[in-house]
Amino acid sequence: MMRTHSFLTVLLWSSVFYVVHMTPSQKRTNKHSHSERITGLSESDGKTLHRTKRGWMWNQFFLLEEYTGPDTQYVGKLHTDQDKGDGNLKYILTGDGAGSLFIIDENTGDIHAAKKLDREEKSLYVLRAKAIDRKTGRQVEPESEFIIKIHDINDNEPKFTKDMYTASIPEMSRVGTSVIQVTATDADDANYGNSAKVVYSILQGQPYFSVDPETGIIKTALPDMSRENREQYQVVIQAKDMGGQMGGLSGTTTVNITLTDVNDNPPRFPQSSYQFSSPESAPPGTPLGRIKANDPDVGENAEIEYSISNGDGSDMFDIITDKDTQEGIITVKKHLDFENKVLYTLRVEATNAHPDPRFLQLGPFKDTALVKISVEDIDEPPVFSRPWYLIEVDEDAKEGSIIGQVVAQDPDVAKNAIKYSVDRHTDLDRIFNIYSGNGSLFLSKPLDREETPWHNITVIATEINNPKQSSQIPVFIRILDINDHAPEFANYYETFVCENAKAGQLIQTVSAIDKDQPPRGHKFFFELVPEFAVHPNFSVIDNKDNTAGIMTRRNGYSRSKTSTYLLPIVIFDNDYPIQSSTGTLTIRVCAEALLLPAGLSTGALVAILLCIIILLVLVVLFTALKRQRKKEPLIISKDDVRDNIVTYNDEGGGEEDTQAFDIGTLRNPEAREESKMRRDVIPETIFQIRRTAPLWENIDVQDFIHRRLKENDLDPAAPPYDSLATYAYEGNDSIANSLSSLESLTTEGNQDYDYLSDWGPRFKKLADMYGGEDSDRD
Repeated sequence: MMRTHSFLTVLLWSSVFYVVHMTPSQKRTNKHSHSERITGLSESDGKTLHRTKRGWMWNQFFLLEEYTGPDTQYVGKLHTDQDKGDGNLKYILTGDGAGSLFIIDENTGDIHAAKKLDREEKSLYVLRAKAIDRKTGRQVEPESEFIIKIHDINDNEPKFTKDMYTASIPEMSRVGTSVIQVTATDADDANYGNSAKVVYSILQGQPYFSVDPETGIIKTALPDMSRENREQYQVVIQAKDMGGQMGGLSGTTTVNITLTDVNDNPPRFPQSSYQFSSPESAPPGTPLGRIKANDPDVGENAEIEYSISNGDGSDMFDIITDKDTQEGIITVKKHLDFENKVLYTLRVEATNAHPDPRFLQLGPFKDTALVKISVEDIDEPPVFSRPWYLIEVDEDAKEGSIIGQVVAQDPDVAKNAIKYSVDRHTDLDRIFNIYSGNGSLFLSKPLDREETPWHNITVIATEINNPKQSSQIPVFIRILDINDHAPEFANYYETFVCENAKAGQLIQTVSAIDKDQPPRGHKFFFELVPEFAVHPNFSVIDNKDNTAGIMTRRNGYSRSKTSTYLLPIVIFDNDYPIQSSTGTLTIRVCAEALLLPAGLSTGALVAILLCIIILLVLVVLFTALKRQRKKEPLIISKDDVRDNIVTYNDEGGGEEDTQAFDIGTLRNPEAREESKMRRDVIPETIFQIRRTAPLWENIDVQDFIHRRLKENDLDPAAPPYDSLATYAYEGNDSIANSLSSLESLTTEGNQDYDYLSDWGPRFKKLADMYGGEDSDRD
């Protein structure tokens, strides 16, 4: 229900004359009265008047909002002592809503509200009133301002700031933990009555949540709410005005609350034991299977780490965690052997990666399971007793002698027989061989350490029953040295002795080399052969450092008598058996004239020789360049016959024109033998052109052209580039003589050409042209 208070209070103080004091006005209030007014009383009972004040004052008016009565709502009345009731005064109202919301009777001063008012739209109106004389238009009273206030009624329900709220709270939170605060507002006047006093209550969501009636804060109402049991909650909150009393208006909102996860659950294996198997040939890293512990938590709270806590297979297997599926993957850690062990037992542990200390009291956040892994037997290749073999053999070992043995066996239970062979790709010379039954290696060819000190071969072991099962092993064979090479001179020595050499002079130092490599190093001894133990000319002095010095034993040597001496020297080593060789040293006697001048060193002599060679090279180059210098062309113009064609297109004057062209040149080749100077190169000297023998006497044309070609090819004065040579030679002794009309004996009479028909098919065309009278007409 709605209670409506309708009070209208109009205060008007009027005093026209004040004598000593002012009499307070009397106040009267009538509900919905159209004649309500308060008038001021005047006192004029003979007392002395001092001054005149205005005759009316305003305080304020009050109206009720949402008025729904049949008539307009009366506001109040304006009146002044100057109004005598004769209609001479006019009341005028201005300000907020004057003329539209509020109207005034200009004769009586009564004010009415013309429309229904809403306090929530506007709660205060400020207006101004004045009274004027109708005749003069002058104000009889100064303009006065008054206020109209709108009293509130409960016509607005509370409204929440959101139609729907969303909130979250960790699961297992304590009772009274704040979740979210909701807020509702009421548009009614909070300073007038309880229309805007809002109280909150929960309509849906109990007993899990509660709401503070004054603040709207939603809190948990039950302890240990578990997300795993229920994750989503929908709570409906009501806001009611009038302090929650009956008759108040209300509004509601919905709050969706989500419980977030905390790590309050340990991982648990769904079964206590697991069974897997693996072939014994599985390489390390091979996955065998997956196991998974369940954790009802989500996100990082459900992350699990797997490990092997104990068991006889902890060294042979490993377990890793798949971060995507949170599974434990069991893998092979070391090579398995069925013949050694066929069953392994593991204790696998699953632990939370991010435990929450608040819930450790709930119990250990881990679980264990038993994993059994059985090893499966497969047919394996033979296994050698060693990863590689090293065999040492003397280089003088005889062919067919056994130098070593390799051993392999089948690791399977069946223990299949094995045969051995040598990989011939590693022994192309077939120096070694092997007994297929027992793996003994023997020699097929002699050895030479100096040629090949090491041999690296590969031995293959293959199962006889299953040739696909085979394995290889490297065998390194080292050839041990024996003293089978004699030492010899390290170099070829050219030894000279001067004719003026003195006795005891060192003329040469020699050294030796040996292909053998004794373990204690080389040690050489030098001496003369026994036949020359006491040599009258030279002696050998062993320096005890694998070198020896050749010394002169007399003063002076004569090159004219003996120019060359041969000195045989025996070289010994100290290994067993002792090896020796004889080297002959050639000693030449050099004449004194060949001796280098005193003070002139070998370097200076070499420098002088190099200077002489350089001078000779420069002279040769200068001469070659001078000879190969090309001749400078004299004509670099259009007249250059190399790349220009001169056209002669002038026509002669006929048979009688003997000046245009000397036809006799064709008949007389001697005219072409006239010497002319060349125009394309600079002439070096004036010389006579070589004349050739006349060739026009009884010679064939083809022979003539070939001879001219040969002359031009052999002519040293001919241009070095391609040239055009014209040979105009007609020849003599033709049966038909000349065919030219220039030398015809008659010029007017017709000639007889019938003889052309007798010359054969080659002259048929000429016979047709000149043979007969029709030819001329044609």
